[in-house]
Amino acid sequence: MPTASRKFRVLNFHGIGTPHRVLDPLEDVFWIGIDRFRDVLDRIAVHSDRERLFITFDDGNISDFLIAVPELQRRGLSAEFFVLTGRIGDPGSLGPEDIRALLQMGMRIGSHGIAHRDWTSLSARELNNELNASKATLERICGEPIRCAAIPFGRYNAAVLAALQRAGYVAAYSSDGGCMQTTAFLRPRTSIRHDTLDGELTEILSGKMSNLRWLRRAAAMAIKRWV
Repeated sequence: MPTASRKFRVLNFHGIGTPHRVLDPLEDVFWIGIDRFRDVLDRIAVHSDRERLFITFDDGNISDFLIAVPELQRRGLSAEFFVLTGRIGDPGSLGPEDIRALLQMGMRIGSHGIAHRDWTSLSARELNNELNASKATLERICGEPIRCAAIPFGRYNAAVLAALQRAGYVAAYSSDGGCMQTTAFLRPRTSIRHDTLDGELTEILSGKMSNLRWLRRAAAMAIKRWV
């Protein structure tokens, strides 16, 4: 079984604090309070394996800019922000100027698609549009290549991964949990929810996983990759 010492862990966030838009069904579980967010960042900042802990944000909520980035900067941390381009400029979401400001502050930008859709349910034409059009929009805003994508709902299959590679992405972030390799195309993450317990957070930060759990995760990822 891979060990934490050779692996990187990715903690993923969505919204912080009070939402400034109407949430999608079941989305509220992925919003966490400001105090809890600060607590998680504090634990990352002092962790003995801090350099192997990555942070990402999905959806492009305005809380990324108003809350998350100032807290990251206070602790000398950085993150990658995966933006839904169909929401850019909407109330409660990042605008083009916010995205450019994130880059200027040393953050990274990636694509989360146009709309928050299950990519496995789309036709080939719809999927290609989600991947290519969102990438082009962000590249116009950022003035630099967009190389990474985060998969909505963490749902993918062989067709989705192939389409991502054809679109020019070099990495795709999922929600499979556990550890990742920085040389891998598919990179699992663990989302921090409002009901994530301290004990669970300790396990996530350590990257430790029982043999049985690791085998189950590896099998599930393999099935999705090849179906």
